[in-house]
Amino acid sequence: MARVKKGAEVRRAEILASTLELIGERGIDALRGVDVAQRLDISPALVFYHFDSLENLAVSAFRYATERDLAKLDELLDAPGSSPGERLRTALREYGPTGSGASWRLWIEGWSAGLRNPALRAVLHALDQRWRNVVTDLIAEGVARGEFHTGDPRGAAWRLTALIDGLAVQRIAFDDAISPADLERWVETALRSELGTELGTELGTG
Repeated sequence: MARVKKGAEVRRAEILASTLELIGERGIDALRGVDVAQRLDISPALVFYHFDSLENLAVSAFRYATERDLAKLDELLDAPGSSPGERLRTALREYGPTGSGASWRLWIEGWSAGLRNPALRAVLHALDQRWRNVVTDLIAEGVARGEFHTGDPRGAAWRLTALIDGLAVQRIAFDDAISPADLERWVETALRSELGTELGTELGTG
């Protein structure tokens, strides 16, 4: 049977998705173009036709992962009638190590590799800031509506996401270091402290 020629954007997305899978399985330092090609049953030349170097492939893969996650977050935050508190809880749940933790394993790999790769570090820093901006904007909206009480939405966002960063690393790197219940309870405590109001009902984990 003849192969069906795929459009450039579809092929690029497939290559990026497979690259992310391999980084999650083997680590970024073990990434090879030939392995990405084998997973998709294409030639290595096609991989590098779309991404001219291994570094560009890795950087593009992390950008793709974050854009995908942020697009999913936008859909969740667009729920009609939801309050700033409900949407903040949704954002923090998506930011944190939910499900299998695959996204967080990628971030940990990326942070480690970024120490040695300035281009990757710059991209990860910009993408990380976009997540924090989402949280900052939600807190600022809640303050404007009288739902939250803080004079420093940006600082509150940084402290909350930094807490989740640290807990997520412990949760992913050491499976039994903390439980999901511990993580959720400690984040809820931080939310109440940072935003100066009782958020247990509105932002509860169910």
